[in-house]
Amino acid sequence: MGDRITIDLVQRAENKRNSAGGPFLKRNRDKHMQVKPPFTELEIKKQPSGFYKDNSLPIALISKGIMVLLVIWALVFPANANSTLGSLNGYLLGLFNQFYIVIVGLFAFFLLIVAILPQSGRKVMGVPGEKPEFSNFSWFSMMFGAGLGVGLMVFATAEPLSLWGSNPVVVAGEVAGNTEASIQSAYRYTFAHYGFHAWAIYVVTGLSLAYYAYTRNMPLTIRSALTPLFGRHVNGPLGHVVDVLGVVATILGVSVTIGFGVSQFIDGVYAITGVEWIMNMGGDVPVPSKAGLIAGLFTIMAMSIVSAVSGVGRGVKYLSNLNLVLSLILLFTFVFFGSFFFAMTTYGSAFVDYIINFFSISFGSYGPQSAETFAAALPESAKPFAGDLFGGATNAYGAWAGSDGFETFRSGLSGAAAELDDATLKAVYAAGDDGRQFGWQSSWTTFYWAWWIAFSPFVGLFLARISKGRTVREFIVGCVFAPALVCFAWMTILGGTAIDLELNGGAAGAITGASQTNQLFATLAQMISGGLLSALTIMCVVLIMTFLVTSADSGILVMNTIMSGGEQETGIKHRIIWGLILTAVIGTLIVAAGENNPMDALKNAMIIGALPFTAVMGLMMIALTKALYRDGKREKHGVLGE
Repeated sequence: MGDRITIDLVQRAENKRNSAGGPFLKRNRDKHMQVKPPFTELEIKKQPSGFYKDNSLPIALISKGIMVLLVIWALVFPANANSTLGSLNGYLLGLFNQFYIVIVGLFAFFLLIVAILPQSGRKVMGVPGEKPEFSNFSWFSMMFGAGLGVGLMVFATAEPLSLWGSNPVVVAGEVAGNTEASIQSAYRYTFAHYGFHAWAIYVVTGLSLAYYAYTRNMPLTIRSALTPLFGRHVNGPLGHVVDVLGVVATILGVSVTIGFGVSQFIDGVYAITGVEWIMNMGGDVPVPSKAGLIAGLFTIMAMSIVSAVSGVGRGVKYLSNLNLVLSLILLFTFVFFGSFFFAMTTYGSAFVDYIINFFSISFGSYGPQSAETFAAALPESAKPFAGDLFGGATNAYGAWAGSDGFETFRSGLSGAAAELDDATLKAVYAAGDDGRQFGWQSSWTTFYWAWWIAFSPFVGLFLARISKGRTVREFIVGCVFAPALVCFAWMTILGGTAIDLELNGGAAGAITGASQTNQLFATLAQMISGGLLSALTIMCVVLIMTFLVTSADSGILVMNTIMSGGEQETGIKHRIIWGLILTAVIGTLIVAAGENNPMDALKNAMIIGALPFTAVMGLMMIALTKALYRDGKREKHGVLGE
């Protein structure tokens, strides 16, 4: 009887509480009941037998078909392919330049927030207590070699030197290019292009793929990153489209990297051997000829296919370790023989300037300036001549190599427009600033963002492949901040030495006058001589070659991983086929381009191919935000399911 009374009293108290706060408690209970396990039933239909056994036939055939059509087009109609790609690229940049800039800024701030928040930063990508597969040294060397190895060899000198002559501050007319005053702004944008933004692009893809693969045991493929948004719909055509976009972007991104690297490789071979048939000797300075580029491409890709066949555990790992060792030797050569004090001073001031301007770099975007907008901003006396003034005032490259942009603009005028007074012409030049900024940004920053985005399926999948067992925070810090700081050191030590030699060392234009891919060798020739120069040149050629092989064979492995639905071990015959396709794409687009600009068709195709994958990456970011938030709730309420 007493027990019954006690139960009745307890029940009445519970009913009273429910009547007072019932709606809130009911909503809270319903909310908890809505925390369901994540969708992990990803099913990628694979061929049970035949040539494409264990591979997705739609992904393989569609991606290969697109690349084969591109190769045939470039072979049969090279002039049409080159001009069409250039026109389409210009049109798309006019529409989407601001989209490229803003979304990359969002990537950087998104990762910063994810790393800082305890709930997301501490998550382990794997089962609790799982140890990383690779040592920190091998992890970093593979990451570094795959992500920016070739780019650093080419652009560690070329990027600072080019931006020293032209950058947004120079284009605005605030300082003259190739002067001491333009060094700070040159490094502001050098750091932007090779710093936190660049690596953030890679890591948005890599973190998404690694998180789902190792915490939810899902396939290591692009479509896995969109499951929080689309669920079972990624098992069908939508998933195939996403994976195909990843393959196409990878091929084009890797192609541009290999194209630049092969050009520098041929420059180095010429510096060692003096063989002239591999160079085009008809211009102001020798540059690699198409015949030389094709010969170098076949050499590199043959080695890459052999390395890719050996797999990531052997070929890529050992080559990456060799790359890092040779890179350190080159770096310390510049430390001992170059302008190290100037470089370190530049590093400190440039880093502070980069951080101060980080937000404006992230979101300061420009669209094309119309002739009508330009005319409306002109002084009344200049409006009748708006058509004659528009081209010169909006030309981003009127200020170059130490010239004054305004003086170049004024000297190019003729007729009645040239008779306008200086005050009016300065106002006209100022009215065209937005057009100049767009021209510069679309050909420099947007090119880099598109390059890194096109490269991100490759680097992201590769980073995910080698990062099992690491925390989200460790992944972000290790793959964004650490390599960016090393890139800054490369850019200031190598590029700073080149700038200092031009300013104070008597290089007298020998470095700035060289082609982009030859500026590293031109800088070495100004620093040292004799047997040491020969030995270092040979070492650089070997380093370029190993970086190229690492990038190419890693790209081949990644394309096969996507095609096989996330399998980390793929068939040898398919690695060979993708290596041949990659070689054909690069070779035919080099042949299709003009003799003086053999990289143009490759670059245009890459920027075009990167655009749809940029949208996919935006969806990845949203999906990962949802996954991290929902998984936090699942942990809190004990709902498992991973």
